[in-house]
Amino acid sequence: MSGRDLFCQPRRAGRGAALTLLFASVLVAGAATGSFGDPDRKSPSPSARSTPAAHRETVTDAAAEAMADGKSPMEAAERAVSRSGDRWGAVYSQGEYEEFEEALDGQYTGVGLWARRERDGRIEVTRVQSGSPAAAAGIRTGDRLRSVDGEKVDGRPVTEVVALLRGDADDAAAGTKVSLGLERGTRAWSETVRRARLSTDSVTVRRLPGGVTVIKVAAFTKGVGDAVRTAVEQTPEHAGIVLDLRGNSGGLVTEAVTAASAFLDGGLVATYDVNGAQRSLHADPGGDTTRPLVALVDGGTMSAAELLTGALQDRGRAVVVGSRTFGKGSIQMPSRLPDGSVAELTVGHYRTPAGHAVDGRGITPDLEVDAEALERAETVLSGLGDPS
Repeated sequence: MSGRDLFCQPRRAGRGAALTLLFASVLVAGAATGSFGDPDRKSPSPSARSTPAAHRETVTDAAAEAMADGKSPMEAAERAVSRSGDRWGAVYSQGEYEEFEEALDGQYTGVGLWARRERDGRIEVTRVQSGSPAAAAGIRTGDRLRSVDGEKVDGRPVTEVVALLRGDADDAAAGTKVSLGLERGTRAWSETVRRARLSTDSVTVRRLPGGVTVIKVAAFTKGVGDAVRTAVEQTPEHAGIVLDLRGNSGGLVTEAVTAASAFLDGGLVATYDVNGAQRSLHADPGGDTTRPLVALVDGGTMSAAELLTGALQDRGRAVVVGSRTFGKGSIQMPSRLPDGSVAELTVGHYRTPAGHAVDGRGITPDLEVDAEALERAETVLSGLGDPS
């Protein structure tokens, strides 16, 4: 396996749409993307036309033929992926894929807002990144975002709002302006800010009044595994931990395995198949195996986050609280197309240590709750008691 291991999202419905699923988690809110990389792969034999490897060859051949005919390789690849029925297959332009990789490295171009869509369709700011253009403009948590560059956002999916904030339709760069329509109580106003290159803050740690430490992981970007390990090491002795994976759309699988290593003393994290070959992922030895632990999940917990959840649940290391996870357990590999675009295509699936398939099923929590999930997690931790 290469060092670039992640899980991926469905193909895009429009320019940059699939990429915003990742950006939505690390920048604003929502779901994400990733894949397994394998730079040493070999071309499949012509006789294996029904295998995942043959599927990849079909897509790359379609792109090459389009290039030779003076047509768009990217559009040809998208048609081939659509015909294949690959639910998680995606085709990205070269620029989109570079932005995707930058986001996984913990950087992005944006304004520094996190948001969610309320039940009535309103878009509410849930967090403002310190030092960001949004923070400099005085935007606060709880403000309502009404429009982006004159386009109303009420009722729109958060992923579309992210695309507008980023300027995906125009490949907007750092320094470009974006006009935001905002509301706070009875006050309504407009604010024009400039997009900037920002670093993601994928891991946040806070301590609750009762002594519980909450480690929130928004996405598995580069360095997150070590950040989780550090957070565990810095948690007061015997204090319970809530590992909050709600809304975590996945990311780099290697980072999820490193995070698992913070709570496990070696052993199996997951098994997976690539083109029929069975492989496995193992935690490093030496993790904290005694501290009370609850993993908090919901329908936005996806991919690598589900892999981590399944490992902690099956290994008996954590009580899982929340609602059923998304169910994204397939593996993608990237293929570079003749025009520089990239096709991410499904090549296999992973299973939890107990052999449970995740794709299309998700993970069922040990305790299913919708409202006040964090409070219920605290109650569970109190029941687990002092590990001493």
